[in-house]
Amino acid sequence: MPLLIGKKKPADIERQAKAMLQAVGLEHRSHHRPSELSGGERQRVAIARALVNKPRLVLADEPTGNLDARNADSIFQLLGELNVAQRTAFLVVTHDLQLAKRMSRQLEMRDGRLTADLTLMGAE
Repeated sequence: MPLLIGKKKPADIERQAKAMLQAVGLEHRSHHRPSELSGGERQRVAIARALVNKPRLVLADEPTGNLDARNADSIFQLLGELNVAQRTAFLVVTHDLQLAKRMSRQLEMRDGRLTADLTLMGAE
């Protein structure tokens, strides 16, 4: 849908959509309806949809919450690659401390207030 709104050519839309589905490991499920996908697959489709227009900023609330460890790691690697290659910024909200530790900057929030700003050493 995001590409249709942008008035792209149908062939370009299909190419970009397939490439992004492949990036999240779901190209083989491209003709399935949402009701035929698992929760984790739906989450990966949502990530692909968010990334297909190459945004400068992505707001992600628990982006790996419904994923198994292997798929979560794969998605995190993709986000890292896009951060570097396309200069996409990711603001990620998570309770997953392992995921948070992999971010270049961590902000901690408690009771609606920022309580810590933990910038990792050497991150830019």
